[in-house]
Amino acid sequence: MAEITIYQKPTCSTCREAVRLVRESGQPFKAINYYEQPFTKSQLKTLVKKAGLAVRDVLRTKEDLYKSLKLSDHTMSDDDLLDLMVKHPDLIQRPLVEKGDQAMLARPAETITKLL
Repeated sequence: MAEITIYQKPTCSTCREAVRLVRESGQPFKAINYYEQPFTKSQLKTLVKKAGLAVRDVLRTKEDLYKSLKLSDHTMSDDDLLDLMVKHPDLIQRPLVEKGDQAMLARPAETITKLL
């Protein structure tokens, strides 16, 4: 059985809930604080693609940084958005969860049960 990897920010309540759900399931997992172990651009791009999401689907649109960088202007390329998300992890929706060839954005946290 593939191990679950939760890419998270430990102070995020949704991330903490996702970790709790997986811990209670008894399945092996690792939680990675992507502020301490940042994503590479290729890693984030692969994870987004594996989840079947568009790059914009994992942007945190309520962040002040999103507004100050004018990211609501849809002229920016996915590559440019990925560069910004790697540089500014606050722009990344969380938690991102991976298990084998599957990935998802676990929002709300209960959606993580689909991987359990």
